Amino acid sequence: MASIDIKNLKKAYGTFSVLHGIDLLIKDGEFIVLVGPSGCGKSTLLRMIAGLEDVSEGEIQIDGLRVNERHPKDRDIAMVFQSYALYPHMTVAENMSYSLRLRRAAKETTARAVSAASQKLGLDPFLERRPKALSGGQRQRVAMGRAIVRQPKAFLFDEPLSNLDARLREQMRAEIKKMHADLKATSIYVTHDQIEAMTLADRIVAMHGGVVQQVGSPLELYDRPANLFVAGFIGSPGMNFLEGRAEDGGLRLRDGSLVVLGALSKDLKGQEVTVGVRPEHVVLHHEGEGMSARVDLIEPTGFGIIVHLQLNGLPIKVFTLDRSALSCGPNIGVTLPAEHLHLFDAQGIRQGA
Repeated sequence: MASIDIKNLKKAYGTFSVLHGIDLLIKDGEFIVLVGPSGCGKSTLLRMIAGLEDVSEGEIQIDGLRVNERHPKDRDIAMVFQSYALYPHMTVAENMSYSLRLRRAAKETTARAVSAASQKLGLDPFLERRPKALSGGQRQRVAMGRAIVRQPKAFLFDEPLSNLDARLREQMRAEIKKMHADLKATSIYVTHDQIEAMTLADRIVAMHGGVVQQVGSPLELYDRPANLFVAGFIGSPGMNFLEGRAEDGGLRLRDGSLVVLGALSKDLKGQEVTVGVRPEHVVLHHEGEGMSARVDLIEPTGFGIIVHLQLNGLPIKVFTLDRSALSCGPNIGVTLPAEHLHLFDAQGIRQGA
C-alpha cells in the first residue's frame, strides 16, 4: 500500500474553478472519506487522483512519486464506481479476474487471487453467474472483488452505495469496513451521506465550494466543528442554529427577544454571533421549567423521538429517548445547556474551546 500526498491541487474548466488549492496527506493504510454536498468538488478530486481528470495546478504523489502525468493504468490504483460497470457477458469469476488476465498473469496466480477475494466478500456461490442474475448488493461486491484482486496501492470509491436501498447500504457499509480491516489498504471514499462518512472513516475531509473545510476523525468533526458548514452538515438530525447579538445571560434575537444561554464569552459581548446546539443536547421540561416553546410536530423513529419546536419564532429540533414526549401538550419548556453550546462568529468560524 502507499501514502498519497496532495499539494496545492487546483482544477479549472476554462475560467470556472472547481478546486481551490487542496492540501491533504493520506497515510499508508488510512481510510479517508471525502464528504460534502453535490458540486463541492469531492468526485473531481477523486478522479484527479485516479488520473481521469487532468491537474490544472499542484501535485499528486503516490508512494512518494509524482503521478500528474501518468496514465490511470500506470498509477497502480483500483476504483469502484457508483455504477457497477460489470461486463454482462462474463461470469462473476471472469469479471473479477479480467484485469489480471489483461496483464497475462499466470493462471494459478489469477485463480488464487479470485478465490481469496471471493471468500472475503462471500461470493463463492455466485462465481459462475452472470451479473444479470445478481442482486444490486452482490454486483457491488463483485465490483469490489475486481478491485481487490489487483492488489493495488490504493482503493478509490466513488459513491459506491448510492444506488442501493437503505438496508443494503447498511450491510455494504459493514462489509467495506471489514474489508478495510482485513486488507489495511489505503482507501479514499467519496460520499454525500454523512452517516457513511461517520461510520467508515479514520478521518473525514469535509468539503464545500472546492475548499477543504475541516479534516479530522468523525468525532472531532461532530464534537468540535470548525465552522458553520461542518456543524450543519455533520449530524442527523442537523444542528440547531440561533443567530443574534451576544449579551449578558444569553442571545438577543433580531426580534428583540432574549434566549437564555448562560454566560457567553465577554470578548463577544455586543457582537453578532451564531449559537449552535445539537438536537440530543436540548433538554425538555414538562413541569413549566425553562423557556416556553411551541410544539409543531412529533416524529417517532422507534429508537427515539424527534420533536420540532418553535422557540421565540425560531425552529428547534430535539432528539429524545423519553417516550413521554409523544404526549406533550401544545407547549413545552426547553433548556439549552451551556456546556453543549457551539459558538460561531459573524464569519461562521468556531469560537472558544
